[in-house]
Amino acid sequence: MEDIKKQQIVNALRNYCERYESQAKASNSLKNVSAATVSQMLNGKWELIKDEMWRNVAAQIGYKDEKWNAVATRDFTTLSRILEDVQENALVMAVTGDAGSGKTFALKQYTNAHKQTYLLCCNEYWNRKAFLNELMQAMGRDAAGLSVNEMMLDAVRYLKMQEAPLLILDEADKLSDKVLYFFISLYNALEGECGLLMVATSHLELRIRKGVKANRKGYNEIWSRVGRKCVTLKGVSAADITAVCEANGVTDPRDIDIVINDSESDLRRVRRKIHAILKGKEATK
Repeated sequence: MEDIKKQQIVNALRNYCERYESQAKASNSLKNVSAATVSQMLNGKWELIKDEMWRNVAAQIGYKDEKWNAVATRDFTTLSRILEDVQENALVMAVTGDAGSGKTFALKQYTNAHKQTYLLCCNEYWNRKAFLNELMQAMGRDAAGLSVNEMMLDAVRYLKMQEAPLLILDEADKLSDKVLYFFISLYNALEGECGLLMVATSHLELRIRKGVKANRKGYNEIWSRVGRKCVTLKGVSAADITAVCEANGVTDPRDIDIVINDSESDLRRVRRKIHAILKGKEATK
């Protein structure tokens, strides 16, 4: 790996560390990365660090070496404002939006730019211990040897010590019922002291509403705690797609129309189509 790329990763790592109270806590938040490795990277002692470790760190801190210009779409702007409101006022909310609308990108960008903000990308295979392990790691806390109860107490205690902390559960609809119940426990322990935001597709709202209607355990409490509504994002507009195209080298109105018509309002599909158009133009030169 070239030194210039390593320096870019180091710059991103330094910004990442600034989000935490200490370099040690930032190191603890990274999987399979020792505090010594982080220190060596930051201090220019790169000789013994393998390329695989550089790539590992880059992936975890959100650094990407790619020629792609992101655009602040209307949903990006809306979600950023919601995040600010939830964090500043210790609110509890749920936001839903279509797949491919850029939700996760917006969450990562906000998290990278704000201290005391912890983003969990949820998985369907998580149990309560896995959930808390992820939360502890995101906060830079050492969970080794701790029981579920001890991790919960430590996480709540640590969040209460901070000024305006924010916990974000991305793809929250993937969580099992048992783990979703943790949302209730967190709310009860942190009400008024920590912002909590669940983000998912519309499946989350359908699931909660069905659970409430069927009187399933915990669902009415969850629904109540998010204010009995989910904020629904508007989705990717033609103006958003046009801006993305123009920011990434596709400026011919005919090409932009092709991208819009092909995209199905999915930014992942937009990106693929832009790549195909640019590749096609390159081949004809």
